Amino acid sequence: MPSLAVKLYSIFFNLQQRYALHNLTKAPIHAVDPFGVTSRGEESTAASNPSFSDGVATKDVHIDPFSSLCIRIFLPDTAISSDPTVNEDRSKDGAFLYRGYSPQSGTKHKKLPVLLQFHGGAFFGGSNDSVKNDAFCRRIAKLCDVIVVAVGYRLAPESRYPAAFDDSLKVLNWLAKEANLAECGKWMGNGNGRKRMAAHVFDGFGASMAEPWLAAHGDPSRCILLGVSCGANIADYVARKAVEAGKLLDPVKVVAQVLMYPFFIGSKPTASEIKLAKSYIYDKSTCMQAWKLFLPEEKFDLDHPAANPLIPGREPPLKFMPPTLTVVAEQDWMRDRAIAYSEELRKVNIDAPLLEYKDAVHEFATLDVLLQTPQAQACAEDIAIWVKKYISLRGHEFSY
Repeated sequence: MPSLAVKLYSIFFNLQQRYALHNLTKAPIHAVDPFGVTSRGEESTAASNPSFSDGVATKDVHIDPFSSLCIRIFLPDTAISSDPTVNEDRSKDGAFLYRGYSPQSGTKHKKLPVLLQFHGGAFFGGSNDSVKNDAFCRRIAKLCDVIVVAVGYRLAPESRYPAAFDDSLKVLNWLAKEANLAECGKWMGNGNGRKRMAAHVFDGFGASMAEPWLAAHGDPSRCILLGVSCGANIADYVARKAVEAGKLLDPVKVVAQVLMYPFFIGSKPTASEIKLAKSYIYDKSTCMQAWKLFLPEEKFDLDHPAANPLIPGREPPLKFMPPTLTVVAEQDWMRDRAIAYSEELRKVNIDAPLLEYKDAVHEFATLDVLLQTPQAQACAEDIAIWVKKYISLRGHEFSY
């Protein structure tokens, strides 16, 4: 069973979530605002920090002028530790600040895989720059040695389905566009043929049109999707769309996905949904309220494709899905449906291991109060071991 501290915190957490849901339900929303919101005022946020004080630099980018969609980029210092061409600066206290650069021709620079991360929060809460999400993404960036791009998608009820899904897919397409812009900056045509250029593509004001951190250090051909709770639902949707797009996404290639305690549900209750309905951290009644705020009002259905991954006829066929690691918690009422989905993937020969953590609760590895527990650390390390199996340039030397 979970510890007494976890049980007490769970009571406080569920009360807090119910209060937030009640306020959102009662708040008048006169018209759908496509700009939307990506965080709540009560959410504790961490400021971006371009220094490598803890081994990871961060920056925020607003990528859509027509909505609140934004991202936070996490760059581990391994990308620049051996590169003498770095454009650096010093803050007043002497801390190293990384501005980004375009690698000079002939110099060595490290390309890192890109991991798109989708935060949890039951579609109505959480944010990509929250304290807990910032800490978790820093941990993953260091353990996996990847550039993490945390997606700040629009929240419900201001932006109901499919806003969060559309936003997240837009980030994947944006990543492909950025990769192609960066490639254009490397080769410029002239009268004597192609010439290698140490430059980006610039706009009319002389600003680089390619995001410099990703242009310099990102390898989108090794792209991982990682979703937490409702973010796992989003990750699975984005993975399906990536399969459907195929070569249209080049040079981006989704090589694997990680689903951490997915926010799956369905009209027919599973054994865990009955037995653990009043379990810790997001009990079932709280989640039902969240689904009512997120799914379309006119046709509310728990077997909606955003909620239930196992409905018949869902495309594309599972045999085309990328390798999928699923993390579940023993004391989570959503666990059975996640396990069933993992089993279906294995039936069609997809590499889809399941990691179940004893006595663990929903979001045990991503909640700020639990991040420093041995179990949360072990989970992040287990994820890193599996992810490296698909992002290694030398082959599948990492395996269980």
